[in-house]
Amino acid sequence: MPHPNRLALIAHDNLKPAMVEWAKKNRARLAKYKLIATGTTGSLLKKELGLPVHRFKSGPLGGDQQIGAQIAEGKVSLVVFFMDPLSPHPHDVDVKALLRIATLYNVPMACNRATADVLIAAKGLVPSAK
Repeated sequence: MPHPNRLALIAHDNLKPAMVEWAKKNRARLAKYKLIATGTTGSLLKKELGLPVHRFKSGPLGGDQQIGAQIAEGKVSLVVFFMDPLSPHPHDVDVKALLRIATLYNVPMACNRATADVLIAAKGLVPSAK
């Protein structure tokens, strides 16, 4: 059973501004979670939201794998990963491994803003208290 209130946030470089914009819009909901993120994304979100964000390494330096390990240990209840499908990524195998591990452990994952909006609004996924 995934941890009831840990949310992982990840965004490819071209989509970091979109992640920040989405997070600002959903700040009140995100504040109910313990937030974890890959390095640069986490730094931006911490600065822009003023919320605590536990940062792992940058995605290409192992951050995707670190978040995958958190999922495998049952420490993540939701993943929001704004993926850029049009740009090549040298760590593509790590991204695929993260998708596979989230699927294997039945952790909901949003890979675009529309799905993120649906998941963050779902009453069963939002914790009642921090």
